[in-house]
Amino acid sequence: MDYQATVWVNGQQVARHEGGHTPFSADLSGLWTPGDTLDIVVRAVDDPFDLAKPRGKQTWKAEPHEIWYPRTTGIWQTVWLELRPETHLAALTWTSNVERWAVQLQTRLDGPLSDGLRLRVTLRAGEQLLAEDEYRLTHPEVTRTITLRDPGIDAARHELMWSPEHPQLIDAVLELLEGGQVLDRVQSYTALRSVAVDQQHFILNGRPYPLRLVLDQGYWPRGLMTASSEELRQDVELTRRLGFNGARKHQKIEDPLYLYWCDVLGLLVWEELPSAYVFSTTSAQRLVREWTEAIERDRSHPCIVAWVPINESWGVPDLPLVPEQRELVRTLYHLTRTLDPSRPVIGNDGWEQVVTDILAIHDYTHLPEQLIERYGTREAVERSLNHVRPHKRLLALEGAARPQPAMLTEFGGLAYTTEDPGWGYSRMTSAQELQDSYTRLLTAVHRCDGLVGFCYTQLTDTYQEKNGLLYEDRTPKADLQMLGRATRGTRTPQEQERDPGMGDSGYNFIWRRKLQQAAERMQAMAED
Repeated sequence: MDYQATVWVNGQQVARHEGGHTPFSADLSGLWTPGDTLDIVVRAVDDPFDLAKPRGKQTWKAEPHEIWYPRTTGIWQTVWLELRPETHLAALTWTSNVERWAVQLQTRLDGPLSDGLRLRVTLRAGEQLLAEDEYRLTHPEVTRTITLRDPGIDAARHELMWSPEHPQLIDAVLELLEGGQVLDRVQSYTALRSVAVDQQHFILNGRPYPLRLVLDQGYWPRGLMTASSEELRQDVELTRRLGFNGARKHQKIEDPLYLYWCDVLGLLVWEELPSAYVFSTTSAQRLVREWTEAIERDRSHPCIVAWVPINESWGVPDLPLVPEQRELVRTLYHLTRTLDPSRPVIGNDGWEQVVTDILAIHDYTHLPEQLIERYGTREAVERSLNHVRPHKRLLALEGAARPQPAMLTEFGGLAYTTEDPGWGYSRMTSAQELQDSYTRLLTAVHRCDGLVGFCYTQLTDTYQEKNGLLYEDRTPKADLQMLGRATRGTRTPQEQERDPGMGDSGYNFIWRRKLQQAAERMQAMAED
């Protein structure tokens, strides 16, 4: 609900929530029985001029302007009603531990506990049973580590590990039992995958992993911030076909259905907190509250590999001058690391780094040779941190911890359209010019050994912004296959060795074989 919501059922207030991007619920016990009529009233309050709330790219003006889009209000994500037993599973979090070849579950029960209450957990990968554990419950909160059989050698381990090239999920069923009867049953999933950084690499599953991300605003022509499950799936599929292995979801806590499709289809995600636009005690409190709720909601998704609490000093516009603003960035960074120590955190994506795990740089130069000069080597990156101000901003403030891996997290912005000229960083006059310029830029970025990856701006046109590789309706602006090959660049010897049969799908041979076998089983079932 965007932004403040109050809900009444049959004349009684049942919920009040503040925050436009995170969920809330209400218990209707005593207010309703099956067969009754429900009178539901929802009031949404969304002050367009309140710049102290996390609002992301929603404009405070009457019309879209520059890089800000139409305002939204009301219900923009899924609403449902479900029956729950008096004692039920109320929350579930998964954490992967590849080093121990284990997964950890944390779950919370609501309702009274009886002496005979037990929790049964079953884990499967396809048809393979991985674990079936059962625990006696003596407390509403349960934390357990489930250690799986470690095959040892990498070639066998890869069959079970999750990555964009091999998005293997582990299906989970949790059953709450009492006296042999199932009180509550929850279907879920997790995955074995690890994320880390060192001074020179982003590391996925214990190996250096080059990041190829695209900036994704998450707006659609008809639904604005709201999309159907199929539209969300299409965006993930198109992102992969364009050669990217991840998306930086920009200034939006996306619908969980999008994260589900990223888990299933294999796409890395950087999750980013929508910004407020003024600095105050109120804005700080709101950012902390909504960010905490977002991390709690989404931390079980294997696709999420980084958290971004601040973008381009939005909401903290005087970082070099005001100590309190720097403390807010540090607070959000350390809060995020406390709530989820398993992922890197980018304190302020773009410039004026205060504290961060990845030096995230925004540089919209349209000159390929300038990118190589600035970021071609680690030494060049270090010089750029001290002497280059791509947007007249220091890339790192004095005292920011170094060294960290560096990444170009916004660049490109090549604008091409046959209609309204709109807005972009560099203007193209034809589809061929867009394709050629994109290829030159990506070739240069792939040559930048001082970077652990890149994030291109952007996936689609969004309102007045015309710098997408796709139009708003998701039609490609140039040859999709050629754009994808430019995105992937020249494969490294390590990639060739790991899978010489990697095709344009982006999936490795093991996963393509699994997909083929699954399709054959479905065909056989259809014929029967």
